Amino acid sequence: MPKMKSHRGLAKRVKKTGSGKLKRHHAYTSHRFHGKTKDQRRHLAKSGVVSESDYKRIKQMLVK
Repeated sequence: MPKMKSHRGLAKRVKKTGSGKLKRHHAYTSHRFHGKTKDQRRHLAKSGVVSESDYKRIKQMLVK
C-alpha cells in the first residue's frame, strides 16, 4: 500500500507549536478593513490556534 500523503494546501497554512498545538492565521484579513474596528484588525493580525473540535480532523490531513 502506498504511503499516506499530507494535504499540501493545509501544510502550508498550519504550523505545529512546541506543545503540539496547531497554529493558524485568521480569516477576513485580506481587504475591506474600513468595516472593521481597530480592535478587530489588531486581533485578526495575530495568529490563532486550531480549535479542539477541528484538531483531530486537521491532524489527520497532516499525516507525513
